[in-house]
Amino acid sequence: MSSMFWIKAKTAWRLGLPSLYRYFAYRIGVQSGLNPVRRIRADQPGGPFFRPPATVQSDLGSPAGWIDEANYFGWFPVPLHGKPPQWYQNPFNGRSLIDPARPWWQIPDFDADLGDIKTIWEASRFDWVVAHALQAKAGQEGAIERLNDWLADWLQHNPPYRGPNWKCGQESSIRVMHLALAALLLDQWQQPATSLLDLVRLHLLRIAPTLQYALAQNNNHGTSEAAALFIGGGWLAHCQPDPQARSWEQVGRRLLEDRVHHLVEEDGSFSQYSVNYHRLMLDTLSMAEVWRRTVDAPRFSPRFTRRAWAATQWLHAFTDPQSGDAPNIGANDGARLLPITDHDYRDFRPSVQMAAALFGERHAYRDQAWPQVFSVLGVSAPSEPMASPISQYYDNGGYTLLMGRQARLIVRYPRFKFRPGHGDALHLDLWVRGQNLLRDGGSYSYAAEERWQRYFRGGGGHNTVEFDGREQMPRLGRFLSGAWLQTEERSPIRQQDDHLSFTAAYRDWQGASHRRTVDLGDSQLRVTDQIDGFRHRAILRWRLQPGDWQQTQTGWQRAEFSVIIEAEMPIMRMELVEGWESRYYLQRTSLPVLEIEVVTPGRITTQFSWT
Repeated sequence: MSSMFWIKAKTAWRLGLPSLYRYFAYRIGVQSGLNPVRRIRADQPGGPFFRPPATVQSDLGSPAGWIDEANYFGWFPVPLHGKPPQWYQNPFNGRSLIDPARPWWQIPDFDADLGDIKTIWEASRFDWVVAHALQAKAGQEGAIERLNDWLADWLQHNPPYRGPNWKCGQESSIRVMHLALAALLLDQWQQPATSLLDLVRLHLLRIAPTLQYALAQNNNHGTSEAAALFIGGGWLAHCQPDPQARSWEQVGRRLLEDRVHHLVEEDGSFSQYSVNYHRLMLDTLSMAEVWRRTVDAPRFSPRFTRRAWAATQWLHAFTDPQSGDAPNIGANDGARLLPITDHDYRDFRPSVQMAAALFGERHAYRDQAWPQVFSVLGVSAPSEPMASPISQYYDNGGYTLLMGRQARLIVRYPRFKFRPGHGDALHLDLWVRGQNLLRDGGSYSYAAEERWQRYFRGGGGHNTVEFDGREQMPRLGRFLSGAWLQTEERSPIRQQDDHLSFTAAYRDWQGASHRRTVDLGDSQLRVTDQIDGFRHRAILRWRLQPGDWQQTQTGWQRAEFSVIIEAEMPIMRMELVEGWESRYYLQRTSLPVLEIEVVTPGRITTQFSWT
């Protein structure tokens, strides 16, 4: 009991007194009614919100989605047949919210009967606003009428500040940015319909009073909400001189600068230790910069631009140039901003390409056709290429990148300045010629049963060692772990001939230790795991690319890829079992997982080879 008390106390200290104060002040203020968000009122605007575009661009390549069918979270098909989505229905289980007219603060975060609330939020992020605007700009008949009809339908079913779609300030912020993006695409930002400005205003009235909660999270809530205030407030002030709107713009700009300085490290690492949330943050900065250029607002500070460029280089280094995919490291709730191309949800190249042009005046992918929509937004293709990624540490975030001739290796090691989302210490991702051969499990669902949350966030979801059947860090809440790990040893990256190697190690809160050395060559990866300090058992897991794996005399093999295991201590169990991965939110698919179980300390060596 006393041990857990001190773990909680230390975790609270690590979170920081300002963040704790903001969080509890928000909670108490909303529940008691002291927070002004409980008292805001706004008239429900009527349409139309957008006019037909003055000119069309037939070569725009408009997206095909959000007419006959929507793909929730980038993969789950939901039939539409040209009609608006069912705003309160969870299409994964067919259930609907029983009382959608309740004030948002009375709606629980997690409802076992309804399921994951993100299934309700997904259609209300207004991706379809951008899609319909692009379709209209490309000359598609009926697109503007459909856009206006859907907005009117959304407002009818989501009156101001009632229902789940007003519950989250970040969700409101995403809607503001997508409305602004649609206005830019249709060239209607300078003289928008009054109803559109009213729609933006009622969102900003919701966002502004709960900024303290967004700041307390130290994540993309803060960047999203600050960007929405900067964009939306500046838009209103430009069209309708208004001191409140100008104040929103100024506060948004100041807080966006602050969040970038506080949450984006000098090496480009982001506070959430998540590749997909990194993309969401970077797209937010890109949207803010596109808007700033469009309205000719003063430049962001040099520090802002340096950090944004560092974040761009980080994502460029982690993105496979052949597939556009990236490691599934860290939390992933299916969020994506700027859905302006038909690229798959897991293709990160459009985000890197746009950010590279905006913040580095470079292009990232020469052989990828520059989307015409970028030029509609005033983003031109630079002639200078980005430098190719090199082997290096991103030590502020705890990542090692080793770049071989055919392979790319990413290793996580604990450097937790902010709260960790996953227990993935010393996890590694291996990519060979665009194939993710050793992979992370992802997140699946934040509202899943406890066993699935434990699986995906814990040892079962990562290529690392699990000690005594417990998580690397004790869970204190749904999104909070205690006893944050810290790296005890980290060697420089060593290069000898065609081999790259490095070592990192940690000791957990119960005394178990893991020391991992990796050696990457042209056609093989050798991993040596030294483990000690556990009480009963340790399990080393290798989460393999799905395929027809066959056991051989020395290990396992699939096509040109093979695995060989050696250990200096007795191996109690070594078998290929069924595991799970979630490459898209709420999607769970099987994959083979090689488990090596031991009961005594020692060294295990794994050699992966490919031809």
